[in-house]
Amino acid sequence: MKGFAHRTTVDDALQWVDETARSLPAMRTESCSLDSAAGRILAEDVYSTVHVPGFPRSMMDGFALRAEDTQGAAPYNPLSFRIVGTAMPGQVVSTEVGPGQAVRIMTGAPLPQGTDAVLPVEYTESTGETMLASGEVSPGKHVGRVGEDILEHSKVLSASRRLRPQDLGVLSSIGHSLIPVHSRPRVRVLITGNELLPAGSRPVGVRISDANGPMLTALIQRDGGVPDCPGLIPDDPVALLSAMQEPADVILISGGSSTGQEDHAPRLLAEYGELAIHGLAMRPSSPAGMGRLGSSVVFLLPGNPVSCLCAYDFFAGRLIRQLGGQSANWPYRCRKLPLNRKLVSVAGRVDYARVRIIAAKVEPTAVSGASVLSSTTLSDGFVVIPADSEGFPESTVVDVWLYD
Repeated sequence: MKGFAHRTTVDDALQWVDETARSLPAMRTESCSLDSAAGRILAEDVYSTVHVPGFPRSMMDGFALRAEDTQGAAPYNPLSFRIVGTAMPGQVVSTEVGPGQAVRIMTGAPLPQGTDAVLPVEYTESTGETMLASGEVSPGKHVGRVGEDILEHSKVLSASRRLRPQDLGVLSSIGHSLIPVHSRPRVRVLITGNELLPAGSRPVGVRISDANGPMLTALIQRDGGVPDCPGLIPDDPVALLSAMQEPADVILISGGSSTGQEDHAPRLLAEYGELAIHGLAMRPSSPAGMGRLGSSVVFLLPGNPVSCLCAYDFFAGRLIRQLGGQSANWPYRCRKLPLNRKLVSVAGRVDYARVRIIAAKVEPTAVSGASVLSSTTLSDGFVVIPADSEGFPESTVVDVWLYD
């Protein structure tokens, strides 16, 4: 219980995270089916081996014909065409269309040989095998050209893209049924503390319900990881070490990260692996740490929920995103807004200040403290106050990182 003799700067800790991410073995990749690829991170560039569409097709219901044959057609001067067939989607008309002839055609149907345009049905009248055209069209009018959507050999999607629903439609259209994606990092979540009850339990007496487990699980899933939560770990070094030695890409240990007599995680990490950083020049999350244990990267997250959230977002989430092929940057939108009143900090540490947005101005959240998790639900986002600042005066335009 001697406290921290030295606190690492946030910049140095971020540098350690990024260097660690680069030093790890190449990211694993896997193939997943179209119906499970939404939200996954593309592992390689995708090129098309086909034109989409692969044939000229009608973009309207009407008549396929030769554009030059419609010149001069008007309501007061309709031109007569002989109907020589019907073109439906997915079917080919074998008859080649000659001068003065037309084929009734539906949207999406392939253009018959000899035609180069489609006259919309509203400019026509038809009886039996005769069609009267009352409008002109130019060559290519209302015709989808070959490769109009996607050209053969063109790059369709770039590596590191998070796949959206419309991306899956494009991949399907070029015949990709299996998609190369980055494997999701396996993240083991160890929640420690003899005072804890399982998540969702009703607090009883001096016992409290685990809040960090559900929060970390959701954060890991948001950042593309696969959480593994074996349940609560007692404040016992043997039990904690055993849980730490289970295989995982990343291990998050919530609680027991400081210098108290029940804070076993830092000592175990230093003894059996590498405790690279312990103690940070920031508020909250100052007791956080990070290091390596075998092939796993380990983050020591404070037990206080706001500190846990802050340390995860700054450091653990950054590594998890990079391991899964994503950008290291926060997945939060940023808005620049003026402060409604001053935001105070202490020079020498980075401050994670929760704020609300009221009438397009930034208001510091009145409820604070590392253990008051509701301060984050009452807040719209947070402002990062750099270590070389004592805060910002009223009306300063600040970057607000939005939780939503």
